[in-house]
Amino acid sequence: MAQQNPNIIPSFSYETLEEKLDIKPGGAQMLIGIPKEIAFQENRIALTPDAVSVLVSNGHHVTIEHNAGDASHFRDKDYNEAGARIVYDREEIFKAPILMKSAPVIEEDIDLLQFNQVIISPIHLSIMKADLLQKMMEKKITAISFENLKDDSGSYPIVRSMSEIAGSASMLIAAQYLGSANHGKGVLLGGISGIAPTKVIIIGAGIVGEYAARAALALGASVKVFDNNVYRLKRLQNNIGQRLWTSVIEPRLLAKQLKTCEVAVGALGSETGRTPLVVTEEMVSNMRPGSVIIDVSIDRGGCFETSEITSHEHPIFMKYGVIHYCVPNIPSGFARTASQAISNVLMPLLLEAGEAGGFENLLWHNIHLRSGIYLFNGALTNFYMSERFNLKYTDLNLLIASQR
Repeated sequence: MAQQNPNIIPSFSYETLEEKLDIKPGGAQMLIGIPKEIAFQENRIALTPDAVSVLVSNGHHVTIEHNAGDASHFRDKDYNEAGARIVYDREEIFKAPILMKSAPVIEEDIDLLQFNQVIISPIHLSIMKADLLQKMMEKKITAISFENLKDDSGSYPIVRSMSEIAGSASMLIAAQYLGSANHGKGVLLGGISGIAPTKVIIIGAGIVGEYAARAALALGASVKVFDNNVYRLKRLQNNIGQRLWTSVIEPRLLAKQLKTCEVAVGALGSETGRTPLVVTEEMVSNMRPGSVIIDVSIDRGGCFETSEITSHEHPIFMKYGVIHYCVPNIPSGFARTASQAISNVLMPLLLEAGEAGGFENLLWHNIHLRSGIYLFNGALTNFYMSERFNLKYTDLNLLIASQR
């Protein structure tokens, strides 16, 4: 059979194709579930009724477990009026494709989790276990953590809000325990005209330290701040807008200041492991009887050697005549304010995810959100956690790129 020559049409011409732009996909309706927290001392809730109302009016569905908001004084009636569906069966709540939790995932939750679920919750590395993480990986879960969630400015909005609450609250708590009714020194925090001001020592010049200093100064106390990071000390002075007594953490100088203070606040942070112990038992034993220690760092081990975890029910203990307040998760004691702060960050994020057609699409466009992801479809994408628990690490950017 003779081979046919190809037909050549003279009018045919080659043209360059237009460049295709990456267009965002259309919006998606989302089903969001909010379970009641059963974790130790967790009173907060991830979405307030006002936030639920905004989500529902944008076409999303919210189911919430019966009495989930009670601890932060948001009632079922408020959520019902906002358009949420109240559910009495815990298992049904966990069937929602997107799960919002104000406490970390715990053992009791694991069996209820669904395959390919999206979970937005804190991590609390100090109580996280490798087998818990392994089970979440097996269920191909995508998990976003409060602690690592960044906004457009590159800061951590939820951590910042919780730190502001903890810092401000630490002074209110100290003022309470300095009173005679609580076996304190019977001193008014701040003082009045003609009487020397109360002396407050703050160890740590981060956001907790800054807000503790603001509250103490507003009450009229004399404030001294210690931190080994000189940049943080400078930033604290600039933010507060007045000269403060600041120092690097020099043990002898710190011991001398602790001897004469009424209130000592431990506000040191730690990016990875335990908070450094900077106040020894000997330093505490030389403090004045009736003085108050508020160890906000207790979430990560505490920075006072004498600190031991206490609860909201039994918040203090005495050692060497010094009142120790070592309650972890201080914002949970101010649950309504803390819930509103969390909700203010998560509600716009959920709206954005809905407009983008889900979290996977949003991740492609929103680079800042990637820092909050520690599990993506079951792959561990947080390098520190992979090192700590000896689990396989996968680069999130490569995972996202491979799915486009």
